[in-house]
Amino acid sequence: MKTQRAWQRMLSGRRLDLLDPTPVDIEIEDIAHGLAFVARWNGQTKGDFSYCVAEHSLLVERIFHMLEPDTTSKWLLAALLHDAPEYVIGDMISPVKATVGEGYETLDDRLSRAIHIRFGLPAKIPLKVKRQIKKADKISAWLEATQIAGFTRNEADKFFGKYDPKFLNGFTIDLRPPLEVRKAYINRYHSLSKAF
Repeated sequence: MKTQRAWQRMLSGRRLDLLDPTPVDIEIEDIAHGLAFVARWNGQTKGDFSYCVAEHSLLVERIFHMLEPDTTSKWLLAALLHDAPEYVIGDMISPVKATVGEGYETLDDRLSRAIHIRFGLPAKIPLKVKRQIKKADKISAWLEATQIAGFTRNEADKFFGKYDPKFLNGFTIDLRPPLEVRKAYINRYHSLSKAF
C-alpha cells in the first residue's frame, strides 16, 4: 500500500512535515512568502490585489499593540505570527472552518506550536495574551469586512462585534502587491525579534 505524502517542499528547500512539523524546518521567509500569496475572504475583496494573510497579520499586530501599549516585543511577535500556519494550510472563512472541524484545528495547532518554538516563543501562548490577540483579530476582521469585503456595518457588528469608529480611527486598509507585503512582514519580524 502506497503511503500518502504528508510534507510540503518550501522555497527555502526545507521539507515541512504537516502532520509532525519540527521547528528546524520552519523559516520566516517561507512563512512571509506563503502568507503574502494566501488571500483572506476567499479573495472576495475590493481592489487590484487580494487582501493577503500577511497584510492581515501586520494589521492584527498593530491593533494588538494599540490594545496593549506596554506589551513586550515577544507578544507582538506572537500577534504577527498568529496566522502563520496558513502559509501551508491556507486560510478558510469561519463557516468552512466550522464545517471542516477538528482536522483543520489539529493541523493549525501542531504548526503553531512548532512555529512558536522556532522563533523563541512558548509553544502555547499564555491565555491572557491569546485572548487579546483574538480581540485584535476580530477588530481586524471588522475593519476588513467594512472596508474591503462588502459587509454593511450592521453585518460586521453582528459577526465580529461592535466597535466605535473613533476607536479605530487611522486603521485603513490599503492593498499592496504581494512582494511588497512579503518584504514588510519580514522586516517587521526582524525588528520584533531583535528586541527580545
